[in-house]
Amino acid sequence: MAFADVLVFWVHLTCASIWVGGSLFLGIVLAPMLRTITDSPADRLALMLRIGRRFNRIALPSFIILIITGIYNSRAFMLQPDALIDSDYGIILLIKIAFVIVTLIIYVIHIRSIDIETENRIRNGDSNSYIQLVRSRNILLGRVIVGLSLIILFLGALLNNSGALTV
Repeated sequence: MAFADVLVFWVHLTCASIWVGGSLFLGIVLAPMLRTITDSPADRLALMLRIGRRFNRIALPSFIILIITGIYNSRAFMLQPDALIDSDYGIILLIKIAFVIVTLIIYVIHIRSIDIETENRIRNGDSNSYIQLVRSRNILLGRVIVGLSLIILFLGALLNNSGALTV
């Protein structure tokens, strides 16, 4: 394996660590911890939004780099489309690509679901039912993104094993 390939694979793994590790941290560590900081759902949501926006500064570039390095890592299959359908590796790669596309779509919906108007309504103390709705939607979208990301990691592990799964 050429040094450039190793370097690109390392960047890919590093970005996957940032993307998935950061997302898991937000959901498993930070979100429950916010309950100990404030009792107000609006304050928790506002704090999570600020932290989430800060995380997105590194998460979004990491996700984009993951896509670019993933394309680079799979370039041999992209040049031979028949291999995508005729091999276990290619089929797993296609499934992984589909999961990445779905994850990207949900991520865009997730980060765009809190626009300036919604954020102002939260800051101004709009009704608890509205805040709970926004909070519930964002928690659900975040969990879906993390779940999909873990599936993508598993598919990557399968690909690293040449697409073979033996018991």
